[in-house]
Amino acid sequence: MLPGVGPHPLPWPTDEWLDPELLEHGDRRNVIDEYRYWRLESIVKDLDTKRHSFHVAIENFSHDFNIGSVVRTANAFLAKEVHVVGRKRWNRRGAMVTDRYQHVRHHESAMDLAAWCRANDVVLIGIDNLPGCVPIETFDLPKNAMLLFGQEGEGLTDAARAEVTAVLSIAQYGSTRSINAGAAAAIAMHAWVRRHAFGQVPSA
Repeated sequence: MLPGVGPHPLPWPTDEWLDPELLEHGDRRNVIDEYRYWRLESIVKDLDTKRHSFHVAIENFSHDFNIGSVVRTANAFLAKEVHVVGRKRWNRRGAMVTDRYQHVRHHESAMDLAAWCRANDVVLIGIDNLPGCVPIETFDLPKNAMLLFGQEGEGLTDAARAEVTAVLSIAQYGSTRSINAGAAAAIAMHAWVRRHAFGQVPSA
Protein backbone atom coordinates (compact mmCIF):
# COMPACT_ATOMS: atom_id res chain seq x y z
CA MET A 1 0.00 0.00 0.00
CA LEU A 2 1.32 3.41 -0.96
CA PRO A 3 1.86 5.91 1.89
CA GLY A 4 -0.10 9.11 2.10
CA VAL A 5 -3.63 9.83 0.98
CA GLY A 6 -5.53 9.43 -2.27
CA PRO A 7 -7.38 12.07 -4.29
CA HIS A 8 -9.35 14.55 -2.23
CA PRO A 9 -13.14 14.06 -2.35
CA LEU A 10 -15.10 16.58 -4.37
CA PRO A 11 -15.80 19.43 -4.01
CA TRP A 12 -12.17 20.46 -3.56
CA PRO A 13 -11.28 23.13 -1.01
CA THR A 14 -10.10 26.36 -2.60
CA ASP A 15 -7.49 27.50 -0.07
CA GLU A 16 -4.56 29.16 -1.85
CA TRP A 17 -1.95 27.01 -0.05
CA LEU A 18 -3.34 23.77 -1.50
CA ASP A 19 -1.96 22.13 -4.66
CA PRO A 20 -4.61 21.25 -7.31
CA GLU A 21 -2.42 18.42 -8.65
CA LEU A 22 -2.23 16.80 -5.24
CA LEU A 23 -5.94 17.28 -4.65
CA GLU A 24 -6.66 15.52 -7.92
CA HIS A 25 -4.11 12.68 -7.76
CA GLY A 26 -3.43 12.24 -4.05
CA ASP A 27 -0.52 13.16 -1.79
CA ARG A 28 2.08 10.40 -1.33
CA ARG A 29 4.76 12.62 0.24
CA ASN A 30 6.29 11.91 3.63
CA VAL A 31 4.68 14.87 5.38
CA ILE A 32 2.61 15.15 8.54
CA ASP A 33 -1.17 15.11 8.16
CA GLU A 34 -1.37 18.86 8.74
CA TYR A 35 0.43 19.44 5.42
CA ARG A 36 -1.50 17.00 3.25
CA TYR A 37 -2.27 18.49 -0.17
CA TRP A 38 -0.26 21.64 0.62
CA ARG A 39 1.99 23.24 -1.99
CA LEU A 40 5.69 22.77 -1.26
CA GLU A 41 6.35 26.50 -1.00
CA SER A 42 3.38 26.88 1.34
CA ILE A 43 4.79 24.23 3.68
CA VAL A 44 8.19 25.95 3.75
CA LYS A 45 6.56 29.33 4.38
CA ASP A 46 4.59 27.91 7.30
CA LEU A 47 7.64 26.13 8.76
CA ASP A 48 9.55 29.41 8.58
CA THR A 49 7.12 30.90 11.10
CA LYS A 50 7.89 28.11 13.60
CA ARG A 51 11.60 27.34 13.22
CA HIS A 52 13.81 27.11 16.27
CA SER A 53 16.75 29.49 16.63
CA PHE A 54 19.55 26.90 16.53
CA HIS A 55 21.60 26.07 13.43
CA VAL A 56 23.42 22.88 12.44
CA ALA A 57 26.66 22.65 10.47
CA ILE A 58 28.64 19.70 9.17
CA GLU A 59 32.03 19.58 7.49
CA ASN A 60 32.05 17.96 4.06
CA PHE A 61 35.49 17.11 2.71
CA SER A 62 34.94 13.52 1.55
CA HIS A 63 31.29 13.53 0.47
CA ASP A 64 30.14 12.32 3.87
CA PHE A 65 26.96 10.24 3.53
CA ASN A 66 25.82 11.45 6.95
CA ILE A 67 24.95 14.90 5.64
CA GLY A 68 21.63 13.69 4.30
CA SER A 69 20.81 12.15 7.66
CA VAL A 70 21.74 15.38 9.44
CA VAL A 71 19.47 17.39 7.12
CA ARG A 72 16.59 14.97 7.72
CA THR A 73 17.03 15.24 11.49
CA ALA A 74 17.36 19.04 11.31
CA ASN A 75 14.00 19.08 9.55
CA ALA A 76 12.49 16.89 12.28
CA PHE A 77 13.71 19.23 15.02
CA LEU A 78 12.97 22.31 12.86
CA ALA A 79 16.44 23.85 12.85
CA LYS A 80 16.79 27.36 11.49
CA GLU A 81 19.28 26.29 8.82
CA VAL A 82 21.76 23.55 7.95
CA HIS A 83 25.24 24.73 6.93
CA VAL A 84 27.50 22.56 4.78
CA VAL A 85 31.19 23.44 5.14
CA GLY A 86 33.65 22.45 2.43
CA ARG A 87 32.44 20.74 -0.71
CA LYS A 88 29.18 22.18 -1.96
CA ARG A 89 27.87 18.92 -3.40
CA TRP A 90 26.58 16.29 -1.00
CA ASN A 91 24.63 13.05 -1.22
CA ARG A 92 20.96 13.92 -0.80
CA ARG A 93 19.68 10.35 -0.67
CA GLY A 94 19.77 10.17 3.12
CA ALA A 95 17.75 13.38 3.39
CA MET A 96 14.65 11.57 2.08
CA VAL A 97 13.65 14.79 0.21
CA THR A 98 13.50 16.77 3.48
CA ASP A 99 16.06 19.15 1.97
CA ARG A 100 13.13 20.61 0.04
CA TYR A 101 11.70 21.88 3.32
CA GLN A 102 14.96 22.74 5.11
CA HIS A 103 17.13 25.77 4.35
CA VAL A 104 20.68 24.66 3.49
CA ARG A 105 23.55 27.14 3.23
CA HIS A 106 27.10 26.50 1.99
CA HIS A 107 30.41 27.85 3.35
CA GLU A 108 33.81 27.29 1.77
CA SER A 109 35.65 26.82 5.05
CA ALA A 110 35.32 26.74 8.83
CA MET A 111 36.72 30.28 8.86
CA ASP A 112 33.90 31.41 6.58
CA LEU A 113 31.36 29.66 8.80
CA ALA A 114 32.78 31.37 11.90
CA ALA A 115 32.66 34.76 10.17
CA TRP A 116 29.01 34.18 9.28
CA CYS A 117 28.28 33.25 12.92
CA ARG A 118 29.91 36.44 14.22
CA ALA A 119 27.99 38.57 11.73
CA ASN A 120 24.69 36.94 12.72
CA ASP A 121 25.21 36.71 16.50
CA VAL A 122 25.34 32.90 16.46
CA VAL A 123 27.55 30.94 18.89
CA LEU A 124 29.62 28.28 17.15
CA ILE A 125 29.76 25.06 19.21
CA GLY A 126 31.72 21.98 18.14
CA ILE A 127 30.51 18.44 18.86
CA ASP A 128 33.28 15.81 19.10
CA ASN A 129 34.84 13.37 21.57
CA LEU A 130 38.21 15.07 21.85
CA PRO A 131 40.27 15.11 25.07
CA GLY A 132 39.20 18.00 27.27
CA CYS A 133 35.70 18.26 25.83
CA VAL A 134 32.83 19.44 28.01
CA PRO A 135 29.97 16.92 28.38
CA ILE A 136 26.94 18.10 26.43
CA GLU A 137 24.80 16.66 29.22
CA THR A 138 26.04 19.34 31.64
CA PHE A 139 26.53 22.24 29.21
CA ASP A 140 23.92 24.98 28.96
CA LEU A 141 23.55 25.29 25.20
CA PRO A 142 22.93 28.88 24.09
CA LYS A 143 19.65 29.60 22.38
CA ASN A 144 21.46 30.98 19.33
CA ALA A 145 23.80 27.98 18.94
CA MET A 146 25.39 26.63 15.78
CA LEU A 147 26.10 22.92 16.36
CA LEU A 148 29.09 21.94 14.24
CA PHE A 149 29.95 18.31 13.42
CA GLY A 150 32.97 16.82 11.72
CA GLN A 151 32.79 14.16 9.08
CA GLU A 152 32.65 10.47 9.88
CA GLY A 153 35.89 9.06 11.31
CA GLU A 154 38.08 12.17 11.36
CA GLY A 155 35.81 14.35 13.46
CA LEU A 156 36.26 18.11 13.52
CA THR A 157 39.16 19.48 11.51
CA ASP A 158 41.90 21.53 13.17
CA ALA A 159 40.54 24.58 11.36
CA ALA A 160 37.09 24.02 12.87
CA ARG A 161 38.45 23.46 16.37
CA ALA A 162 40.26 26.78 16.16
CA GLU A 163 37.00 28.62 15.48
CA VAL A 164 34.52 27.11 17.97
CA THR A 165 33.61 28.63 21.32
CA ALA A 166 33.48 25.20 22.99
CA VAL A 167 33.74 21.53 22.06
CA LEU A 168 31.12 19.25 23.59
CA SER A 169 31.19 15.47 23.87
CA ILE A 170 28.34 12.98 24.10
CA ALA A 171 28.56 10.43 26.90
CA GLN A 172 29.36 6.88 25.70
CA TYR A 173 29.61 3.70 27.73
CA GLY A 174 30.38 0.95 25.23
CA SER A 175 33.50 -0.31 23.49
CA THR A 176 33.46 1.79 20.31
CA ARG A 177 35.46 4.99 20.05
CA SER A 178 32.71 7.13 18.56
CA ILE A 179 29.12 7.13 17.39
CA ASN A 180 27.82 7.82 13.91
CA ALA A 181 27.89 11.52 13.00
CA GLY A 182 24.22 11.46 12.06
CA ALA A 183 23.31 9.93 15.43
CA ALA A 184 25.49 12.46 17.26
CA ALA A 185 23.71 15.29 15.46
CA ALA A 186 20.30 13.94 16.50
CA ILE A 187 21.40 13.72 20.16
CA ALA A 188 22.81 17.25 20.15
CA MET A 189 19.73 18.74 18.50
CA HIS A 190 17.50 17.01 21.02
CA ALA A 191 19.65 18.40 23.84
CA TRP A 192 18.94 21.89 22.49
CA VAL A 193 15.21 21.12 22.25
CA ARG A 194 15.12 19.84 25.85
CA ARG A 195 16.82 23.03 27.03
CA HIS A 196 14.94 25.65 25.03
CA ALA A 197 11.63 24.04 24.04
CA PHE A 198 11.05 22.28 27.37
CA GLY A 199 13.17 24.43 29.70
CA GLN A 200 15.16 21.52 31.16
CA VAL A 201 18.32 23.11 32.53
CA PRO A 202 21.32 20.70 32.54
CA SER A 203 23.09 20.01 35.82
CA ALA A 204 26.65 18.88 36.50
